[in-house]
Amino acid sequence: MPTEAKEKRPAARGRPRDPSLAARRRHEILDAAAKLFAQRGFAATDLQVVADELSVGKGTLYRYFPSKGRLFLAAVDRGMRRLRECVDAACETVGDPLEQIVAAMGAYLGFFDAHPEFAELLIQERAVFRDRKKPTYFEHREANIGRWRSLFAGLIAEGRIRDVPPEQITNVLSNAGYGTMFTNFFTGRRRPLQAQAREIVDVVLHGILTPAERVRRGASGGRKSR
Repeated sequence: MPTEAKEKRPAARGRPRDPSLAARRRHEILDAAAKLFAQRGFAATDLQVVADELSVGKGTLYRYFPSKGRLFLAAVDRGMRRLRECVDAACETVGDPLEQIVAAMGAYLGFFDAHPEFAELLIQERAVFRDRKKPTYFEHREANIGRWRSLFAGLIAEGRIRDVPPEQITNVLSNAGYGTMFTNFFTGRRRPLQAQAREIVDVVLHGILTPAERVRRGASGGRKSR
């Protein structure tokens, strides 16, 4: 007699895998790590401390990040991505390019005001990872600065601002925001964020000289405005 075919058993069913679970868990780990690294410092923050904060096993962290250093740098990177999202959201509802600059500066300062842990991580990164060719902050700055240079090039073409190299404008604005952010972090913010943002942009866009003084400096051999 022919051998009867074995009856195939249906595959065991478990709870359907949530495709977003891994991303959510990764974000939870990075949030906890950013807070703990900022509070304790890189050297004093063992991965077990992060695991305890999340009530998970240490092995769970290693499934997402193979080392403490990788976890730290990923936390800094996520902070800079969140900064970009914050600035983009602030600019989306603003039509005029000049007001977008004010909105972006306000959002930039506001992000670090609300999340001082990321300012602390930027400081730690420079101290602990000195062998990196470029710190995370400046990697993101270079990746995102092109859009602002294009914006200034458009304003120059429209005759709304002087014909100054866009790179020069973005460098000055970026450095002014960076310096103000760290001044707020180290000494405490003493003025409203939007006031700070408008003051920075006002000095960059309008300068400090009166029209008469600009003419006088031009006549006396000073650098002429274009």
